[in-house]
This record gives sequence, structure tokens and C-alpha cells, in this order.
Amino acid sequence: MIFKKGELFNGPGGFAWGAKHAKVKHPVTNEEFTIEHTWSNDYCDSACDTYIHNICPDRPDTVHRGDVRSLKINELDKIDAFIYGFPCNDFSLVGEKKGFDGTFGPLYSYGIQVLNHHNPKWFIAENVGGLQSANDGKAFIKILTEMSEAGEFGGYRLTPHLYNFADYGVPQSRQRILIVGIRKDLNKEFKVPAPTHGPGREFPYETAFDALMKDPLVADAPNHYIPVHKPRVVEFLKHIPEGQNAWYEGIPEELRLKVKGARMSQIYRRLDRNSPSYTVTGSGGGGTHMYHWEEPRALSNRERARLQTFPDDFVFKGTKEKVRQQVGMAVPPKGAKIILEAVLKTYAGIDYDHIPSKWNIDEMLQKPNMEELVLL
Repeated sequence: MIFKKGELFNGPGGFAWGAKHAKVKHPVTNEEFTIEHTWSNDYCDSACDTYIHNICPDRPDTVHRGDVRSLKINELDKIDAFIYGFPCNDFSLVGEKKGFDGTFGPLYSYGIQVLNHHNPKWFIAENVGGLQSANDGKAFIKILTEMSEAGEFGGYRLTPHLYNFADYGVPQSRQRILIVGIRKDLNKEFKVPAPTHGPGREFPYETAFDALMKDPLVADAPNHYIPVHKPRVVEFLKHIPEGQNAWYEGIPEELRLKVKGARMSQIYRRLDRNSPSYTVTGSGGGGTHMYHWEEPRALSNRERARLQTFPDDFVFKGTKEKVRQQVGMAVPPKGAKIILEAVLKTYAGIDYDHIPSKWNIDEMLQKPNMEELVLL
């Protein structure tokens, strides 16, 4: 069975790469379950160029460029599956956390429009962990309520969970909320796949060293521009041990940053080669570019892409800053593939190891305030 997939806010194609490579075969019937790109949308031209190049080079017209508010959702081709990582700017733990009061917060509603018109069999929505506390928790409840009631087949059975992708073999500590919904009339319920990596699990964590050094990058790898720093920055980095940041006490006084107010932990933070990296981000000024544990420099975009599990032949289009933005905003393809294959197994009726979701969805949809929820 092939699920025809639509996407909003497609970014460079992290989820789409996972979907393109996800495949499940039923052990008895031998029926294959796969996912096929049908259409997508993003307002960033560079992200659309990247998506087309890597996901659907033979069908560029299926990637709709422009603001989602101008997209004619009702005229898009029929789909069976839907994925959207609605913009997280207003829900992020870093920043003002405006929630629904910001420019980007209300954009989740365009995904609801897709559910109401196209009635896909299943969907996945993705956002940052800060979504759970935006607008005093009311934003999360409102979004879940609208998702659960969407469509013409009695709504969707939801399984929201806070995933750390490091637990699934991504060499990066990256926490994101994923909401998986399956149409209620199908009588199927998605279960959170059990973590596979970390202490006491089948595999150890994938580390920054594993990602960058087990198969060293060649000098001419795509998007592998090595940053060149001013001598003062190089000297500054030399005094920061791996795993430490700009506030390390051993930095000479004359080199220390003069900063008033909050001291963010990722500023000039060097990777620890023996652990998953900290979260790859897509924006920020000096000191936020992620820094090598040994060499006194920031990472290249290709190295950041490896921490995100993009394969080396996945080419990003646009300027260095646009590429950095795309890499940092994407869902790790390896993590996406694991979640999508769990969805396919759910639909195929194939059992897999699973854990309880972080939230009890039935209680969530009955409670008006996030603070009253019972966490599992």
C-alpha cells in the first residue's frame, strides 16, 4: 500500500527523506507499506530548492512556494497522509515565547484546514518542547482539541509525545513534540516506539565523534565550508575545554566576554566527543554556530548536517546562512524514518516495542489547564 503524502512547512526535507526511505513489509502477507510525495509547501525559496533537489527532482511543480496563507488547500491533490512541522518561533523555549500572540503561532491552523478538507488516514505534526507551556499551556490543549475533532470521519486518535532523538540513534540531544494522529474510523492507535539508544538499552548513544570522525568528511563534500575566525576568537576557543562554553573559569580575563544578563549555555560551547551533541539550531549570532571539541573553530554546515543525520549526498541549496537555517530547523531524517515506520507498522497491524506516551490524551482533552494534567 502506498500512502500519498502532503506536507506544509516542508523545510529542506528531513521528514520527507525519512518518508521516502520508510518501508514496512507484512511478515505474513508480504504486503509492502510505503509513502510517496504528492505535494508540499514552504515560503523559503532556498528550502524549496533543497527539497526539490533531494526529494522530487522530477516533479518540481509539486512543491508550492509561498506563504501558506495564500495556498489554495482545497485545490491540492488528494492525499492519504499528512506531515507538518508548523513554525516553532513563537513556541520556542529560547526567545519571547509569544505562542498564539505571535506571528507564527496561529499557522498551525492551516494544518487543521488540510485535515478538514483532505481527511488523510494519518498525520504527524511536529513542534518544539516549548509548545507545551505556551500561553500557560492553553495553546497545546487548543491545538490538540482541534486536531482530535478534525475531518469528516469522527476525528483523530492522537498520541502526543516529547521525543529526544538521541534515544533513537541520532548523535544529538534534540527534544521535539510529535503528535501522531490516526483517523478514528480506522480503529488503530499509534504507540510511541521504544527508545533504542542510551544507558541500559540495546545500543549506546551515537556520539559527536561517531558522526564526524568514524567516516571523515572529504574536503570537497557539499556544504562543507570550514569557517575562518579572527585570531582573537581562535585564541578564545583554545582556552575552552571540550564540553565547556564561553563562561569557563579558566579563560584568561582579557579574553572573557563582557555580557550582562543571562548567560546562555550554548555560547561558544564546544562539543564533547564522547556524547551526543547539543541541539543544532538554525539561527543566532556570534558564539551560536557549534564548536569542534579539538579544532578551535565552528562546525561547517555539512558537519551540522551529519549531527542531524542527513546523508552526505543530501545537498543543501542557498547561501551559507540559508543552509545553516535549513539544517537547524529540520527534523533529523533518521529519527523521522523510525517514527514513520512505526506509523506504517501501526497501519499494517504489526507489533513493535513501545512505551507509554508522555501525556494521557484522554485526560488532556478534558482538562482546561495544562498544569492540571497527569503525566505518565
